[in-house]
Amino acid sequence: MHFHHERLPLRTASPIEIIDITAEIRQVFEKNSVREGQVTIHSPHTTAFVALNERETMLQQDMLAFLSRLAPKSAGYGHDQAPIDGRENAHAHLIGLFMNASETIPVHHGELLLGRWQSIFFVELDGPRESRTLNIQISGVR
Repeated sequence: MHFHHERLPLRTASPIEIIDITAEIRQVFEKNSVREGQVTIHSPHTTAFVALNERETMLQQDMLAFLSRLAPKSAGYGHDQAPIDGRENAHAHLIGLFMNASETIPVHHGELLLGRWQSIFFVELDGPRESRTLNIQISGVR
């Protein structure tokens, strides 16, 4: 059994941002590929997540608008009255209740089994941030 772990550093530029990381994940996979197994992408953050969805410009704009409406910033949340790190980010934590910290993609015959329209996204809910990280773990047989 082969295991590989790598960290992918990211920067975000907007309060809510959706970044397509499919190419970066494929690049890590191609360097450390397995024939049968899985790739897990994990966000160690409580206000940034991983999602599989379609990459289409208008849909991504719809996603950003939806996330902004789901839990509006400055809506009087208790967490914002005494934030631990000085960031009034209760809205980001609340939106995060509906998102995934990780996604696992199966590998079969040396290929990532993403659907035809699926891309892998890093979803920032509390940006901009100078430093974010994703953990990528590849496991399986070569």
